[in-house]
Amino acid sequence: MDPGWPRPGQRTVALIRDVAERLLASTSSAVDEVIAAAHEGADYRVVLEDPQLTAADRHMNKTYLLHWLSANLQDPGARVGPCVDAEVLQFARDVVRRGLDMHDLGSWRGAQHSAWAMWVDGCFAATTDLEELRDLMKVSERSMTTFIDDSIAALDEYVEQERAHLAQGANAERHATVQLLLEGAPIGRARAESRLGYALTGSHVAAIIWSESSDAAAGLDAAAEAVMRVCGASRRLTLNASATALWVWVPAAMVPPAEAIETALADSRGIHVACGRAGRDLDGFRRSHLDAATAQRMLARVGSARRVVRYEDVALVSVLTADMAQADQFVTDTLGDLATADRVLRDTVLTYVRERFNGSATAERLFTHRNTVERRLARADQLLPVPLAENAASVVAALMLVQLRD
Repeated sequence: MDPGWPRPGQRTVALIRDVAERLLASTSSAVDEVIAAAHEGADYRVVLEDPQLTAADRHMNKTYLLHWLSANLQDPGARVGPCVDAEVLQFARDVVRRGLDMHDLGSWRGAQHSAWAMWVDGCFAATTDLEELRDLMKVSERSMTTFIDDSIAALDEYVEQERAHLAQGANAERHATVQLLLEGAPIGRARAESRLGYALTGSHVAAIIWSESSDAAAGLDAAAEAVMRVCGASRRLTLNASATALWVWVPAAMVPPAEAIETALADSRGIHVACGRAGRDLDGFRRSHLDAATAQRMLARVGSARRVVRYEDVALVSVLTADMAQADQFVTDTLGDLATADRVLRDTVLTYVRERFNGSATAERLFTHRNTVERRLARADQLLPVPLAENAASVVAALMLVQLRD
């Protein structure tokens, strides 16, 4: 307790506890409103386009809101100390690794204004007495503003410590070099190769490897090694993008099939991989990583649990899902009842088109009889709004999206 902090009267204490209790009971909707307000006023695409950083940003906003509400439930009106949460601090470390500042992440004040608006609504619902309302809002405003200011100051201090620590190692130089390459900034090839310890000539395949949790992150390096081997490479460039993600490049001319990568990761539980297309030299180094990032974002956008995704397999779906509402409508309009039909039936249609409308090849691929394939295709045509032969390209794109969500 801060001895210099003014204590509210008993009636104000009771009202604060009442409002805090009500908002805590509707945590989910309250958090959604705060995050929406923070993102609306933010200019930080590097975070919004990274599913893991977006999730960490959401956790930070939720944690801060719950911390302040819980503190006011337990000791209404008292000064609320800065929130020190392990996952928020890890988020700050990841931000430093990316060369960002915590103030780049979004609108702290946007989140504060949204939280304050909800609190004001709660205050007006708690009392109609003007004197009580005036004191309640004065105490609340001082508490929330001080908490936000103190939290920003504490996080700034932590970030500066992390930045100073990071600057002492070679890792910061490697990150800075990769960022220059990804942004297309002018940097000499020889200088970049010397900093990275990785040759930029020839072909490259980039991968983003991430874990579902910090516990599974211990397997990231083994997964990177497995991806390197399945690509037929003997060396790799690896950067720690965050505590639960690696950026990897290997000198390879082609991306292995997704099934081969999944087999190589059989012992790596909770690990996901997104691969870009193979590319050559500096442009290929950059483009392959951007492909991998696009594929990773697409998985997060559609809520897919797929472990391995290759950009070349989902490029069309990535474009389709830029607007998820339109993508959902596209699936409904294109597939009709086939969208919710048996998965075997949908897989048969997808395989049939991929096998260039060859029934025998489809049957062989699916380990079934050709007559079975033909019966399934006939059933699919009954369910489709437009026969498969007349709309094959759209049907395949829609089925790929449905398949990713399975």
